Amino acid sequence: MAKKAKPSVDKIVKKVNKEFEKTSSQIEGLINDALKQFDHLQHQVQDPVRKLIKDMDELREREMKRFNDEFERRMDEFHELQAALLEKLGIATKEARKEVKKATDTASKAASKKVANTTKKVEAAKPAAKKAAAKKPAAKKTVAPKSAAKKPAAPKAAKPVDKSDLTRIKGVGPATAKKMKEAGLTSIEQIANPSDADKQKLEAFKSIKGFNELSAEAKKVI
Repeated sequence: MAKKAKPSVDKIVKKVNKEFEKTSSQIEGLINDALKQFDHLQHQVQDPVRKLIKDMDELREREMKRFNDEFERRMDEFHELQAALLEKLGIATKEARKEVKKATDTASKAASKKVANTTKKVEAAKPAAKKAAAKKPAAKKTVAPKSAAKKPAAPKAAKPVDKSDLTRIKGVGPATAKKMKEAGLTSIEQIANPSDADKQKLEAFKSIKGFNELSAEAKKVI
């Protein structure tokens, strides 16, 4: 029985490429379908929002038109009622109606102006009233008798300098003072009059600003 021939490498490569292309096409199709569904969902969301905005604009326009119509109708009724009232009072001429209307408008404006002025006066008076309420009567000063002469106060004793507080030296901050104490420089005296050992310790702080003046500044503190 003859042995079956092994498939050549080219055939295997072609088969793999074919499967790869098939899989790529399927993936591309899935991506396209997903994008189409996304666009469809986006339209489904945007369209109702646009419709809602449009409906709100139309409703606002209708309500404004209805309000204007109702206002005009009420004004017409008011004018008709005013004319009927004037006729009952015997003032039927146009001139008399104009005079009455003018007087009514003038009185209305005067009343509105008076109310506005009163409101302004009240508002202006509020800060002054608050300020006056906040003021308290000043306490009466008691005058000491002239015979009682004040004794001169005894001079206070000067407080001893805390020589352990290195920050009293100009140019030495809290962080530098902490590092100096860690290095063994625990007293202002060690910086003002350093020994050879202290000088070696101070060499580690050459980089700080005003290093050359540290000794002189320390002596000023002592």
